[in-house]
Amino acid sequence: MASEQPPPSQGPGTAQPEADPAKASQNIDAVLDFYTREDQKISRSQRILERSSLVIGKPLYLGCLLLFVLLWVTTNLGLRWSGRIPFDPAPFVWLQGLVGLGALVTATIVLSKQNRLAKLAEQRAHLDLKVTLLTEQKAAKLIDLLEELRRDLPNVANRHDPHAEALQQSMNPDLVLAVLDEDIKPDKRVTPATE
Repeated sequence: MASEQPPPSQGPGTAQPEADPAKASQNIDAVLDFYTREDQKISRSQRILERSSLVIGKPLYLGCLLLFVLLWVTTNLGLRWSGRIPFDPAPFVWLQGLVGLGALVTATIVLSKQNRLAKLAEQRAHLDLKVTLLTEQKAAKLIDLLEELRRDLPNVANRHDPHAEALQQSMNPDLVLAVLDEDIKPDKRVTPATE
């Protein structure tokens, strides 16, 4: 028979912090509100285009398009072989025009949706950057507090830790962006031409 051990008594200073479901729910609600607001900003014409893009993006659309072209060509060739006048004789100028118009409409629909999604992705990336910078600042503060605690504890040997010292400093976002800009720009050094 196994004896059950009572849980250790928790004194006033030993209370275990629990994850706050209200904060998690608040964050989820904020994200859902963001998507709801963005969805409400979509105009009626944009909604129609995006519904059309759902149809265009399916393999069935490609199959129907190929079937349409095949039927067009077959019908015109069949009319010609049966001695009648085809409505679009080879080289199928009307078919080329219809396919070209379809390609233009398809490209416009796809680009319209991609532009909206790109703006949304840019907003998410901007939010991610803000959260990352805030997290980095919090981590630097935690390291600072841990180093201060380590220095203040009498039973811990005080030693110099240059790595922890470097991590205590928060990153300067402007400096990081300036370094990134320098790395992205092409090398502007002019090399003399060899003769």
